[in-house]
Amino acid sequence: MLKNFVLYGFAFAFLQLLIACGPAPEDAQAVLEDVETVPTETDGEQLAESQEAEILVVAYGDSLYAGYGVDQKDGFAPELQSALRAAGKDVRVHNAGVSGDTTAAGLRRMDFVLDSLSRKPDLVILGLGGNDMLRGLKPSDTRANLEAMVKNLQDRGIAVMLTGMLAPPNLGTDFTKEFNVIYPALAKKYDLALYPFFMDGVVGRPGLFLPDGIHPTAEGIDIIVGKITPQVIAALKD
Repeated sequence: MLKNFVLYGFAFAFLQLLIACGPAPEDAQAVLEDVETVPTETDGEQLAESQEAEILVVAYGDSLYAGYGVDQKDGFAPELQSALRAAGKDVRVHNAGVSGDTTAAGLRRMDFVLDSLSRKPDLVILGLGGNDMLRGLKPSDTRANLEAMVKNLQDRGIAVMLTGMLAPPNLGTDFTKEFNVIYPALAKKYDLALYPFFMDGVVGRPGLFLPDGIHPTAEGIDIIVGKITPQVIAALKD
């Protein structure tokens, strides 16, 4: 379990950025979502590879999934794909991360993303909620949005793995308690694979973060991928 002083440092860095940038309005979120829908040459390459691979995994999240601030090849999705292939899995990891996404934004775009894929994914790794926490959005709303996404995926017959986020103590006891239970509670209710804290292994190590103090460097992403890969493999076996 992470120690409180580490979480306080984590909170301070996150809140510094939040204060500097201010909360983004919902219409600004729409602009961020539109970025994901613009086809690029790389998107075409990803689609072709997903058609060839035996297994399709979708990494569905925010900037932590999108690879914010690092070369595209060093982001979470491509690094996870490399790790899974090194483990003998014929897999394509589709990057469906959008920087700035809240759970509400993720819920709104989910059908579009899934319907745009060449085929049904074998697994969706769902990692949203960090931006909700930063903006102080109601944990009950965060939970409701995540639950709606889980239900959508399960209704489509798609396996789901949750990657959780932890609220630091200085956001208040009530908020922290209500937020931190979201991911384990949903995992238990819907029998989902759960990786409790996406940033495990990098929080408390400043050298593994970009200058903003929030997003991991390429080295930090490597550590995250190294820790999460065995659980992704287990989820694919299930």
